[in-house]
Amino acid sequence: MSPVQTLSRLFDPAEDQLLTSWLFLKLLALIYFAAFFSLVFQIEGLAGPHGILPYDVRLEAEFSHLGALAWWRNPTLFWFNAGDAALQATAISGCLISIMLLFGRRPLLPLILLFILYLSLTHAGQMFLNFQWDSLLLESGFLAILIARGPNHLAIFLFHWLLFRLRFLSGISKLLSHDPSWSNLTALNSYFETQPLPHAGSWYAHQLPEWILQGATGMVLFAEIIVPFFIFLPRPFRLFAAAITILIQLLIIATSNHNWINLLTILLCLFLLDDRIVGRFFPARLSSWITANKAAPSLSLNLFGTATGLLILVASLVLIFVMTTGREPLKPLPEIAMSVRNFGLGNVYHVFPTMQVERQELQIEGSHDGVEWRSYVFRYKPQALHKRPEFIVPYQPRLDWMIWFVPSQRSDQLYWLDRFLQQLEKNAPQVTALLANNPFTDKPPRYFRVLAFRYHFTTAEQRAETGNWWRRELLGEFPYVQPRRP
Repeated sequence: MSPVQTLSRLFDPAEDQLLTSWLFLKLLALIYFAAFFSLVFQIEGLAGPHGILPYDVRLEAEFSHLGALAWWRNPTLFWFNAGDAALQATAISGCLISIMLLFGRRPLLPLILLFILYLSLTHAGQMFLNFQWDSLLLESGFLAILIARGPNHLAIFLFHWLLFRLRFLSGISKLLSHDPSWSNLTALNSYFETQPLPHAGSWYAHQLPEWILQGATGMVLFAEIIVPFFIFLPRPFRLFAAAITILIQLLIIATSNHNWINLLTILLCLFLLDDRIVGRFFPARLSSWITANKAAPSLSLNLFGTATGLLILVASLVLIFVMTTGREPLKPLPEIAMSVRNFGLGNVYHVFPTMQVERQELQIEGSHDGVEWRSYVFRYKPQALHKRPEFIVPYQPRLDWMIWFVPSQRSDQLYWLDRFLQQLEKNAPQVTALLANNPFTDKPPRYFRVLAFRYHFTTAEQRAETGNWWRRELLGEFPYVQPRRP
Protein backbone atom coordinates (compact mmCIF):
# COMPACT_ATOMS: atom_id res chain seq x y z
CA MET A 1 0.00 0.00 0.00
CA SER A 2 1.46 3.37 -1.03
CA PRO A 3 1.83 6.27 1.43
CA VAL A 4 -0.98 8.12 -0.34
CA GLN A 5 -3.30 5.12 0.01
CA THR A 6 -2.35 4.75 3.69
CA LEU A 7 -3.07 8.43 4.31
CA SER A 8 -6.34 8.14 2.46
CA ARG A 9 -7.38 5.15 4.56
CA LEU A 10 -6.97 7.22 7.74
CA PHE A 11 -9.93 9.30 6.59
CA ASP A 12 -12.09 6.27 5.77
CA PRO A 13 -15.03 5.82 8.13
CA ALA A 14 -14.42 3.28 10.90
CA GLU A 15 -17.56 1.31 10.11
CA ASP A 16 -17.05 -1.09 13.01
CA GLN A 17 -16.93 1.74 15.57
CA LEU A 18 -20.24 3.52 14.96
CA LEU A 19 -22.09 2.19 18.00
CA THR A 20 -18.94 2.34 20.10
CA SER A 21 -18.40 6.01 19.28
CA TRP A 22 -22.03 6.89 19.92
CA LEU A 23 -21.89 5.20 23.32
CA PHE A 24 -18.57 6.86 24.15
CA LEU A 25 -19.99 10.33 23.53
CA LYS A 26 -23.04 9.69 25.69
CA LEU A 27 -20.99 8.34 28.60
CA LEU A 28 -18.42 11.12 28.16
CA ALA A 29 -21.29 13.54 28.76
CA LEU A 30 -21.77 11.97 32.20
CA ILE A 31 -18.05 12.31 33.00
CA TYR A 32 -18.10 15.93 31.91
CA PHE A 33 -21.18 16.52 34.08
CA ALA A 34 -19.45 15.04 37.14
CA ALA A 35 -16.37 17.21 36.56
CA PHE A 36 -18.32 20.45 36.11
CA PHE A 37 -20.80 19.66 38.87
CA SER A 38 -18.08 19.25 41.48
CA LEU A 39 -16.63 22.63 40.52
CA VAL A 40 -19.95 24.44 40.90
CA PHE A 41 -19.50 24.23 44.67
CA GLN A 42 -15.73 24.70 44.78
CA ILE A 43 -14.40 27.02 42.10
CA GLU A 44 -15.18 30.28 43.97
CA GLY A 45 -13.29 29.15 47.06
CA LEU A 46 -10.38 27.85 45.02
CA ALA A 47 -9.90 30.56 42.41
CA GLY A 48 -12.35 33.41 42.99
CA PRO A 49 -11.25 36.93 44.03
CA HIS A 50 -11.70 35.90 47.69
CA GLY A 51 -10.51 32.34 47.18
CA ILE A 52 -7.28 30.56 48.03
CA LEU A 53 -5.52 31.33 44.72
CA PRO A 54 -7.37 34.28 43.09
CA TYR A 55 -7.21 33.80 39.35
CA ASP A 56 -7.75 37.45 38.50
CA VAL A 57 -4.52 38.30 40.35
CA ARG A 58 -2.67 35.58 38.42
CA LEU A 59 -3.95 36.84 35.06
CA GLU A 60 -3.04 40.43 35.84
CA ALA A 61 0.49 39.42 36.84
CA GLU A 62 0.96 37.28 33.71
CA PHE A 63 -0.26 40.01 31.39
CA SER A 64 1.98 42.62 32.96
CA HIS A 65 4.94 40.27 32.51
CA LEU A 66 4.22 38.73 29.09
CA GLY A 67 1.82 41.12 27.41
CA ALA A 68 -0.39 39.62 24.69
CA LEU A 69 1.68 36.41 24.80
CA ALA A 70 -0.06 35.63 28.09
CA TRP A 71 -3.27 34.91 26.16
CA TRP A 72 -1.48 32.10 24.32
CA ARG A 73 0.27 30.78 27.41
CA ASN A 74 -2.95 30.79 29.40
CA PRO A 75 -5.88 30.12 27.04
CA THR A 76 -9.01 30.83 29.05
CA LEU A 77 -12.28 32.70 28.80
CA PHE A 78 -11.57 34.35 32.13
CA TRP A 79 -9.39 37.02 30.57
CA PHE A 80 -12.70 38.86 30.14
CA ASN A 81 -13.95 38.32 33.69
CA ALA A 82 -12.56 36.17 36.50
CA GLY A 83 -15.06 37.10 39.18
CA ASP A 84 -17.07 34.66 41.29
CA ALA A 85 -20.14 34.94 39.06
CA ALA A 86 -18.15 34.21 35.88
CA LEU A 87 -16.38 31.22 37.42
CA GLN A 88 -19.54 29.66 38.77
CA ALA A 89 -21.54 30.44 35.62
CA THR A 90 -18.92 28.58 33.59
CA ALA A 91 -19.21 25.50 35.82
CA ILE A 92 -23.02 25.60 35.68
CA SER A 93 -22.96 26.07 31.90
CA GLY A 94 -20.74 23.01 31.64
CA CYS A 95 -23.35 20.98 33.53
CA LEU A 96 -26.15 22.15 31.23
CA ILE A 97 -24.19 21.55 28.03
CA SER A 98 -23.22 18.08 29.30
CA ILE A 99 -26.94 17.31 29.53
CA MET A 100 -27.37 18.63 25.98
CA LEU A 101 -24.64 16.26 24.82
CA LEU A 102 -26.25 13.35 26.65
CA PHE A 103 -29.70 13.80 25.19
CA GLY A 104 -29.03 15.76 22.00
CA ARG A 105 -28.62 14.46 18.45
CA ARG A 106 -25.95 16.87 17.23
CA PRO A 107 -22.88 16.52 19.47
CA LEU A 108 -20.34 18.70 17.64
CA LEU A 109 -21.19 22.10 19.12
CA PRO A 110 -21.68 20.80 22.70
CA LEU A 111 -18.32 19.02 22.51
CA ILE A 112 -16.53 22.16 21.34
CA LEU A 113 -18.13 24.24 24.08
CA LEU A 114 -17.40 21.67 26.79
CA PHE A 115 -13.75 21.56 25.82
CA ILE A 116 -13.42 25.35 25.89
CA LEU A 117 -15.21 25.67 29.22
CA TYR A 118 -13.24 22.92 30.96
CA LEU A 119 -9.96 24.22 29.54
CA SER A 120 -10.81 27.64 31.00
CA LEU A 121 -11.65 26.17 34.41
CA THR A 122 -8.52 24.01 34.40
CA HIS A 123 -6.33 27.07 33.96
CA ALA A 124 -8.37 29.01 36.52
CA GLY A 125 -7.97 26.28 39.13
CA GLN A 126 -4.18 26.44 38.78
CA MET A 127 -2.57 23.79 40.99
CA PHE A 128 -5.97 22.63 42.24
CA LEU A 129 -6.87 21.46 38.73
CA ASN A 130 -3.41 20.54 37.52
CA PHE A 131 -3.93 16.79 37.75
CA GLN A 132 -3.77 13.94 35.31
CA TRP A 133 -7.51 13.31 35.28
CA ASP A 134 -8.07 16.93 34.23
CA SER A 135 -5.58 16.50 31.37
CA LEU A 136 -7.13 13.16 30.43
CA LEU A 137 -10.62 14.65 30.30
CA LEU A 138 -9.42 17.56 28.16
CA GLU A 139 -7.65 15.32 25.66
CA SER A 140 -10.51 12.81 25.56
CA GLY A 141 -12.98 15.64 25.09
CA PHE A 142 -10.91 17.13 22.30
CA LEU A 143 -10.59 13.82 20.45
CA ALA A 144 -14.34 13.35 20.87
CA ILE A 145 -14.81 16.39 18.63
CA LEU A 146 -13.15 14.42 15.83
CA ILE A 147 -15.78 11.65 16.03
CA ALA A 148 -18.78 13.94 16.49
CA ARG A 149 -19.86 13.35 12.89
CA GLY A 150 -18.75 9.75 12.79
CA PRO A 151 -15.44 8.05 13.54
CA ASN A 152 -12.64 7.58 11.05
CA HIS A 153 -9.48 5.49 11.46
CA LEU A 154 -7.35 8.51 12.34
CA ALA A 155 -9.54 9.43 15.30
CA ILE A 156 -9.62 5.83 16.53
CA PHE A 157 -5.82 5.67 16.33
CA LEU A 158 -5.53 8.88 18.38
CA PHE A 159 -7.78 7.38 21.04
CA HIS A 160 -5.58 4.26 21.06
CA TRP A 161 -2.48 6.43 21.38
CA LEU A 162 -4.03 8.30 24.31
CA LEU A 163 -4.90 5.07 26.14
CA PHE A 164 -1.43 3.67 25.44
CA ARG A 165 0.25 6.77 26.89
CA LEU A 166 -1.96 6.72 29.96
CA ARG A 167 -1.26 3.08 30.74
CA PHE A 168 2.31 2.52 29.55
CA LEU A 169 3.77 5.75 30.89
CA SER A 170 2.10 5.16 34.25
CA GLY A 171 3.89 1.82 34.35
CA ILE A 172 7.30 2.83 33.06
CA SER A 173 7.38 5.85 35.40
CA LYS A 174 7.22 3.42 38.33
CA LEU A 175 10.44 1.81 37.11
CA LEU A 176 12.14 5.10 36.23
CA SER A 177 11.45 6.43 39.72
CA HIS A 178 13.59 3.62 41.23
CA ASP A 179 11.06 3.44 44.06
CA PRO A 180 11.83 0.23 46.01
CA SER A 181 8.13 -0.21 46.76
CA TRP A 182 7.55 -1.08 43.10
CA SER A 183 10.76 -3.01 42.45
CA ASN A 184 10.24 -5.29 45.46
CA LEU A 185 6.48 -5.57 44.91
CA THR A 186 5.47 -4.02 48.25
CA ALA A 187 3.69 -0.93 46.86
CA LEU A 188 0.22 -2.18 47.76
CA ASN A 189 1.33 -2.95 51.30
CA SER A 190 1.03 0.78 51.99
CA TYR A 191 -1.00 2.17 49.06
CA PHE A 192 -4.47 1.55 50.46
CA GLU A 193 -3.55 3.28 53.72
CA THR A 194 -1.53 6.19 52.33
CA GLN A 195 -3.48 7.17 49.18
CA PRO A 196 -5.02 10.67 49.22
CA LEU A 197 -8.66 9.79 49.90
CA PRO A 198 -9.31 6.17 50.88
CA HIS A 199 -12.80 4.77 51.38
CA ALA A 200 -14.05 1.81 53.39
CA GLY A 201 -12.99 -0.59 50.63
CA SER A 202 -9.41 0.61 51.15
CA TRP A 203 -9.51 -0.53 54.78
CA TYR A 204 -10.64 -4.02 53.79
CA ALA A 205 -8.02 -4.25 51.03
CA HIS A 206 -5.31 -3.23 53.52
CA GLN A 207 -6.17 -6.29 55.64
CA LEU A 208 -5.38 -8.75 52.81
CA PRO A 209 -2.45 -11.15 53.21
CA GLU A 210 0.90 -9.85 52.02
CA TRP A 211 1.23 -12.49 49.30
CA ILE A 212 -2.01 -11.29 47.70
CA LEU A 213 -0.88 -7.66 47.85
CA GLN A 214 2.48 -8.52 46.27
CA GLY A 215 0.80 -10.56 43.55
CA ALA A 216 -1.58 -7.68 42.85
CA THR A 217 1.38 -5.29 42.60
CA GLY A 218 2.96 -7.55 39.99
CA MET A 219 -0.35 -7.64 38.12
CA VAL A 220 -0.47 -3.83 38.07
CA LEU A 221 3.02 -3.65 36.55
CA PHE A 222 2.11 -6.27 33.94
CA ALA A 223 -1.11 -4.44 33.09
CA GLU A 224 0.67 -1.10 32.73
CA ILE A 225 3.95 -2.05 31.05
CA ILE A 226 3.20 -5.09 28.86
CA VAL A 227 -0.53 -5.00 28.13
CA PRO A 228 -0.60 -1.50 26.53
CA PHE A 229 1.35 -2.79 23.52
CA PHE A 230 -1.54 -5.14 22.80
CA ILE A 231 -3.59 -2.07 21.88
CA PHE A 232 -1.85 -1.95 18.48
CA LEU A 233 -2.05 -5.69 17.76
CA PRO A 234 -4.85 -7.69 16.07
CA ARG A 235 -8.34 -7.91 17.54
CA PRO A 236 -7.86 -10.79 20.05
CA PHE A 237 -4.96 -8.93 21.67
CA ARG A 238 -6.96 -5.69 21.81
CA LEU A 239 -9.84 -7.47 23.51
CA PHE A 240 -7.41 -8.95 26.05
CA ALA A 241 -5.96 -5.47 26.70
CA ALA A 242 -9.47 -4.10 27.22
CA ALA A 243 -10.42 -6.89 29.62
CA ILE A 244 -7.29 -6.53 31.76
CA THR A 245 -7.45 -2.74 31.81
CA ILE A 246 -11.14 -2.67 32.74
CA LEU A 247 -10.58 -5.25 35.48
CA ILE A 248 -7.78 -3.17 37.00
CA GLN A 249 -9.91 -0.01 36.88
CA LEU A 250 -12.84 -1.73 38.60
CA LEU A 251 -10.53 -3.00 41.35
CA ILE A 252 -9.17 0.52 41.83
CA ILE A 253 -12.70 1.92 42.11
CA ALA A 254 -13.49 -0.78 44.70
CA THR A 255 -10.52 0.30 46.83
CA SER A 256 -9.89 4.00 46.08
CA ASN A 257 -11.50 7.40 45.58
CA HIS A 258 -9.98 8.63 42.34
CA ASN A 259 -12.87 10.72 41.03
CA TRP A 260 -13.65 9.90 37.39
CA ILE A 261 -10.23 8.92 36.01
CA ASN A 262 -10.90 5.19 36.29
CA LEU A 263 -14.34 5.55 34.73
CA LEU A 264 -12.85 7.56 31.87
CA THR A 265 -10.12 4.95 31.38
CA ILE A 266 -12.84 2.31 31.06
CA LEU A 267 -14.58 4.51 28.47
CA LEU A 268 -11.38 4.74 26.43
CA CYS A 269 -11.28 0.95 26.40
CA LEU A 270 -14.46 1.02 24.32
CA PHE A 271 -12.30 1.79 21.29
CA LEU A 272 -10.48 -1.52 21.79
CA LEU A 273 -13.83 -3.20 21.25
CA ASP A 274 -16.05 -2.87 18.21
CA ASP A 275 -19.70 -2.88 17.24
CA ARG A 276 -19.80 -6.67 17.20
CA ILE A 277 -19.39 -6.60 20.98
CA VAL A 278 -20.98 -3.29 21.91
CA GLY A 279 -23.96 -3.94 19.64
CA ARG A 280 -25.01 -6.89 21.78
CA PHE A 281 -26.08 -4.45 24.46
CA PHE A 282 -28.02 -2.15 22.11
CA PRO A 283 -31.70 -2.58 21.24
CA ALA A 284 -32.03 -3.46 17.55
CA ARG A 285 -34.06 -0.32 16.84
CA LEU A 286 -31.45 1.96 18.41
CA SER A 287 -28.62 0.25 16.51
CA SER A 288 -30.49 0.68 13.26
CA TRP A 289 -31.19 4.35 14.01
CA ILE A 290 -27.54 5.11 14.80
CA THR A 291 -26.33 3.32 11.69
CA ALA A 292 -28.92 4.96 9.46
CA ASN A 293 -28.08 8.44 10.76
CA LYS A 294 -24.32 8.18 10.48
CA ALA A 295 -22.60 11.16 8.89
CA ALA A 296 -19.21 11.19 7.24
CA PRO A 297 -16.74 13.74 8.65
CA SER A 298 -16.45 16.84 6.48
CA LEU A 299 -13.24 17.71 4.63
CA SER A 300 -12.62 20.58 7.04
CA LEU A 301 -12.99 18.27 10.06
CA ASN A 302 -10.62 15.75 8.45
CA LEU A 303 -8.02 18.45 7.83
CA PHE A 304 -8.46 19.76 11.35
CA GLY A 305 -8.06 16.23 12.74
CA THR A 306 -4.91 15.67 10.69
CA ALA A 307 -3.27 18.91 11.82
CA THR A 308 -4.14 18.55 15.48
CA GLY A 309 -3.38 14.83 15.45
CA LEU A 310 0.11 15.58 14.16
CA LEU A 311 0.60 18.19 16.87
CA ILE A 312 -0.55 15.74 19.55
CA LEU A 313 1.86 13.08 18.28
CA VAL A 314 4.80 15.49 18.14
CA ALA A 315 4.07 17.01 21.54
CA SER A 316 3.54 13.68 23.27
CA LEU A 317 6.64 12.10 21.73
CA VAL A 318 8.75 15.08 22.78
CA LEU A 319 7.43 14.95 26.34
CA ILE A 320 7.92 11.17 26.46
CA PHE A 321 11.51 11.65 25.34
CA VAL A 322 12.10 14.20 28.11
CA MET A 323 10.40 12.00 30.70
CA THR A 324 12.33 8.84 29.87
CA THR A 325 15.78 10.32 29.16
CA GLY A 326 15.87 13.51 31.23
CA ARG A 327 17.25 15.38 28.20
CA GLU A 328 15.88 18.25 26.15
CA PRO A 329 15.36 17.64 22.41
CA LEU A 330 16.43 20.13 19.77
CA LYS A 331 14.58 23.42 19.53
CA PRO A 332 11.86 24.33 18.69
CA LEU A 333 10.37 20.94 19.69
CA PRO A 334 10.11 21.71 23.43
CA GLU A 335 8.37 25.01 22.70
CA ILE A 336 5.89 23.27 20.38
CA ALA A 337 5.22 20.57 22.95
CA MET A 338 4.54 23.05 25.75
CA SER A 339 2.30 25.18 23.51
CA VAL A 340 0.21 22.13 22.67
CA ARG A 341 0.15 21.14 26.32
CA ASN A 342 -1.21 24.58 27.24
CA PHE A 343 -4.38 23.45 25.48
CA GLY A 344 -4.56 20.22 27.48
CA LEU A 345 -3.22 18.00 24.68
CA GLY A 346 -0.24 15.70 24.18
CA ASN A 347 0.29 15.08 27.88
CA VAL A 348 2.41 12.41 29.53
CA TYR A 349 0.85 10.43 32.37
CA HIS A 350 2.51 8.96 35.45
CA VAL A 351 0.01 7.66 37.97
CA PHE A 352 1.64 6.94 41.36
CA PRO A 353 5.27 6.66 40.16
CA THR A 354 6.36 6.69 43.80
CA MET A 355 4.58 5.24 46.79
CA GLN A 356 4.23 6.91 50.17
CA VAL A 357 4.86 4.54 53.07
CA GLU A 358 3.63 6.94 55.77
CA ARG A 359 0.38 8.87 56.06
CA GLN A 360 0.65 12.32 57.62
CA GLU A 361 -2.57 14.20 58.28
CA LEU A 362 -2.75 17.88 59.13
CA GLN A 363 -5.30 19.26 61.59
CA ILE A 364 -5.90 23.00 61.38
CA GLU A 365 -6.98 24.61 64.62
CA GLY A 366 -7.93 28.12 65.66
CA SER A 367 -8.22 29.91 68.97
CA HIS A 368 -9.34 33.27 70.32
CA ASP A 369 -7.06 33.17 73.35
CA GLY A 370 -4.30 30.68 72.54
CA VAL A 371 -5.60 28.33 75.25
CA GLU A 372 -8.80 26.76 73.92
CA TRP A 373 -8.36 25.36 70.41
CA ARG A 374 -11.06 24.23 68.01
CA SER A 375 -10.54 22.22 64.81
CA TYR A 376 -11.70 22.98 61.30
CA VAL A 377 -13.36 19.88 59.88
CA PHE A 378 -12.72 18.83 56.30
CA ARG A 379 -15.40 17.08 54.29
CA TYR A 380 -13.71 13.88 53.21
CA LYS A 381 -10.09 13.57 54.29
CA PRO A 382 -9.34 11.34 57.32
CA GLN A 383 -9.77 13.23 60.56
CA ALA A 384 -12.10 11.69 63.17
CA LEU A 385 -10.84 8.20 63.98
CA HIS A 386 -14.30 6.65 64.13
CA LYS A 387 -15.60 8.16 60.87
CA ARG A 388 -16.09 5.64 58.09
CA PRO A 389 -14.04 6.69 55.02
CA GLU A 390 -16.62 7.68 52.42
CA PHE A 391 -17.02 6.42 48.85
CA ILE A 392 -17.34 9.58 46.73
CA VAL A 393 -16.55 8.47 43.14
CA PRO A 394 -16.83 10.39 40.77
CA TYR A 395 -16.80 13.53 42.95
CA GLN A 396 -13.47 15.38 43.26
CA PRO A 397 -13.01 17.43 46.47
CA ARG A 398 -10.06 19.60 45.48
CA LEU A 399 -9.16 21.02 48.89
CA ASP A 400 -9.21 17.63 50.63
CA TRP A 401 -7.09 16.18 47.85
CA MET A 402 -4.52 18.97 47.80
CA ILE A 403 -3.85 19.00 51.52
CA TRP A 404 -2.56 15.43 51.19
CA PHE A 405 0.49 16.86 49.38
CA VAL A 406 1.36 19.50 52.00
CA PRO A 407 3.31 17.20 54.42
CA SER A 408 6.00 16.93 51.73
CA GLN A 409 6.73 20.58 52.66
CA ARG A 410 7.50 21.60 49.08
CA SER A 411 7.52 25.36 48.64
CA ASP A 412 4.48 25.43 46.33
CA GLN A 413 2.46 23.40 48.83
CA LEU A 414 3.44 25.61 51.76
CA TYR A 415 2.51 28.67 49.68
CA TRP A 416 -1.08 27.64 49.05
CA LEU A 417 -1.50 26.42 52.65
CA ASP A 418 -0.41 29.87 53.84
CA ARG A 419 -2.94 31.47 51.46
CA PHE A 420 -5.62 29.12 52.81
CA LEU A 421 -4.87 30.12 56.41
CA GLN A 422 -5.00 33.79 55.43
CA GLN A 423 -8.51 33.35 54.05
CA LEU A 424 -9.58 31.44 57.16
CA GLU A 425 -8.26 34.38 59.20
CA LYS A 426 -10.68 36.59 57.24
CA ASN A 427 -13.48 34.02 57.54
CA ALA A 428 -13.92 34.28 53.75
CA PRO A 429 -17.25 32.50 53.14
CA GLN A 430 -16.16 31.20 49.74
CA VAL A 431 -13.26 29.36 51.41
CA THR A 432 -14.97 28.19 54.59
CA ALA A 433 -17.71 26.70 52.36
CA LEU A 434 -15.11 24.18 51.18
CA LEU A 435 -15.04 22.73 54.69
CA ALA A 436 -17.54 20.50 56.46
CA ASN A 437 -17.52 22.70 59.55
CA ASN A 438 -16.24 26.15 60.43
CA PRO A 439 -16.08 26.40 64.25
CA PHE A 440 -15.71 30.19 64.08
CA THR A 441 -18.82 31.33 62.22
CA ASP A 442 -19.31 34.48 64.32
CA LYS A 443 -15.77 35.73 64.64
CA PRO A 444 -12.55 34.42 63.04
CA PRO A 445 -9.86 33.17 65.42
CA ARG A 446 -6.90 35.27 66.45
CA TYR A 447 -4.42 32.40 66.52
CA PHE A 448 -3.85 29.42 64.25
CA ARG A 449 -1.83 26.25 64.54
CA VAL A 450 -1.45 23.17 62.37
CA LEU A 451 -0.84 19.82 64.05
CA ALA A 452 0.68 16.88 62.19
CA PHE A 453 -0.38 13.31 62.96
CA ARG A 454 0.75 9.96 61.66
CA TYR A 455 -2.32 7.91 60.69
CA HIS A 456 -2.65 4.13 60.32
CA PHE A 457 -5.60 1.93 59.54
CA THR A 458 -6.70 -0.08 62.53
CA THR A 459 -6.39 -3.85 62.38
CA ALA A 460 -9.52 -5.99 62.30
CA GLU A 461 -9.07 -6.69 66.02
CA GLN A 462 -8.60 -3.03 66.90
CA ARG A 463 -11.67 -2.01 64.92
CA ALA A 464 -13.77 -4.71 66.56
CA GLU A 465 -12.67 -3.43 69.96
CA THR A 466 -12.89 0.34 69.42
CA GLY A 467 -15.09 0.82 66.36
CA ASN A 468 -12.39 3.08 64.88
CA TRP A 469 -11.20 2.93 61.30
CA TRP A 470 -8.00 4.83 62.13
CA ARG A 471 -5.40 5.14 64.85
CA ARG A 472 -2.98 8.04 65.07
CA GLU A 473 -0.03 9.54 66.91
CA LEU A 474 0.90 13.21 67.26
CA LEU A 475 4.11 14.14 65.45
CA GLY A 476 4.17 17.79 66.46
CA GLU A 477 3.28 21.22 65.17
CA PHE A 478 3.57 21.67 61.42
CA PRO A 479 5.90 22.51 59.73
CA TYR A 480 8.30 21.72 62.60
CA VAL A 481 8.11 18.01 61.88
CA GLN A 482 10.01 15.71 59.56
CA PRO A 483 8.76 16.17 55.97
CA ARG A 484 7.00 13.18 54.47
CA ARG A 485 9.10 11.42 51.89
CA PRO A 486 8.61 10.93 49.05
